[in-house]
Amino acid sequence: MKPLQFDPAHCTLCPRQCGGDRRRRTGRCRMPEGAVLARAALHRWEEPPLSGTQGAGTVFFSGCALGCVFCQNQAISQEDFGKEVTLSRLREIFWELIHAGAHNIDLVNPSHYAHVVAEALEEPLPVPVVWNSGGYDRVETLRALEGKVQIYLPDYKYPDTQGAARYAGAADYPQVAQAAIREMVRQTGPYQLDANGILRRGVILRHLLLPGRLPQAKAVMDWVAETVPPKTVLFSLMSQYTPWGRAEAFPPLDRPLRRSECQAAKAYMENLGLEGFIQEEDAAQAGYIPAFDLTGV
Repeated sequence: MKPLQFDPAHCTLCPRQCGGDRRRRTGRCRMPEGAVLARAALHRWEEPPLSGTQGAGTVFFSGCALGCVFCQNQAISQEDFGKEVTLSRLREIFWELIHAGAHNIDLVNPSHYAHVVAEALEEPLPVPVVWNSGGYDRVETLRALEGKVQIYLPDYKYPDTQGAARYAGAADYPQVAQAAIREMVRQTGPYQLDANGILRRGVILRHLLLPGRLPQAKAVMDWVAETVPPKTVLFSLMSQYTPWGRAEAFPPLDRPLRRSECQAAKAYMENLGLEGFIQEEDAAQAGYIPAFDLTGV
C-alpha cells in the first residue's frame, strides 16, 4: 500500500485530477485543504445494517467534484455551506458520535478529503469507518486508504456515458465507478455482519432510481450480478428521488418517480436474486433530507 499522495497546490485526489490549488479553493470541488463539515449526528435513515438501533455516526462533508444536477444535498455539495474544522476537531467529532452510541463513523461525500481522512484515521477507531461516496473515486486514492476504511457505501449512479455527461458532467463516470467498486470489494472481501445484524465489514452498493431511467437501473443491476460473486456485496435499490436543484431543466428528472418504475425495478432486482434492500416508495420526500445547520460541528 502506497501512502496517499496529496499536493495542496496541485490536487489530484479525485478522478477529475483538476490540479486545483486547494489553498485558494481553485479546484473542481471548490474546497480548501482542511475539512469543511455541514453536519455530524446520529443518522437512522441509512440501510438497516448501518443504522441499527442507535444510528450511523454521519459526518457530512461540504463540496463535491461530481455535481449531479438533481443533488438533494445541494446546499452543501454545490452551494458550499459548511464550517472548516481542524484535524483534531474532526477526531473529536468521531469520538463524540461513538460515545453517543454510533454503530460506525459514516463519512458522507469524503472523496475530496481523502488526505484528511487518512490522517484522522492513523489511530484506529473502535467502530467501523464507512466511506459513503457517489462512486466517483480514484482507485489510487482508495488503495491508500486500505486498512483504514472497513465499509464502502458507493452509489453506482450512471452506467451510461451519455447520462453521466448530461447529469454530472463526468462522461468517464461508468468506467471510473466500476473500477472503484472492484477495488472496494477487493479491500473488504465478502460482507460480514455481527450477531446483531450490524455490518462490520464489506460493501453496500447503492443505486438511486431516476425518472425515465429504468433501463439504466437494470443495466446497473445486470453489471452487479455479472461482476460480483453471490454473497459478496449487498445491493441497495433507492427510490427516494425528489426533483431538486437544477432537475427542472433536465426532463425527465423534473418529475417524481412513477410507481410503475419503482415496482419494475424492484421486480428486476428480485428476479436477479440480488441480496440487499429495497427502499420504500414513501421515502421520496424532502423531509428525509437532513438539516444542514452545523449540528455537531
